[in-house]
Amino acid sequence: MKICVFCASSAKIDEKYFEATKTVAHELVKANATILYGGGSVGLMGCLADTALSLQGRVVGILPQFMDKVEWGHKGLTQMVLVKDMRERKKQLTENVDAVVALPGGCGTLEELMEVFTLKRLGKFTKPIIVLNTDGFYSHLELLIEKMIEERFMRPEHRQIWQMVSTPEEIIPAIKSAPHWDESAIEFAAV
Repeated sequence: MKICVFCASSAKIDEKYFEATKTVAHELVKANATILYGGGSVGLMGCLADTALSLQGRVVGILPQFMDKVEWGHKGLTQMVLVKDMRERKKQLTENVDAVVALPGGCGTLEELMEVFTLKRLGKFTKPIIVLNTDGFYSHLELLIEKMIEERFMRPEHRQIWQMVSTPEEIIPAIKSAPHWDESAIEFAAV
């Protein structure tokens, strides 16, 4: 199983996010998952990689070349893939994966999450998307999506694009029980 994880590079965030990320790494390694992530060495990215590697997990980083030049990349990964730019990074992170997991993060994490959400709405990405809502981090985003549905910018069926969980231990079960989604989603993408 290959799982893409979107998460923050900030090292200045509350410790609760690091603790949750360590547990995510434990759960993914326990499930024998190969972790694909943005390749960074600090913040939740570094924490995820370091924890998984310490447990003999497989971790693949996808890093744009400009980030490698400023030495943002993790040096001890199972594999590091250097790509041309951020667009290519996102493409490679989500190609041929079995699920996407979004941990708390900043604008980059949000942008990655919303792109894969949009692709799933259009039937171009069909795998489970699991959002870890540590301490209510994503609750406002969930409310915004509900507002979009309420105001008919999206359909009620689009609630099934993602599953939001509160604890890292719920991630693997949520992946396994995610509603079926396929390319036919394009047929109800428009409102």
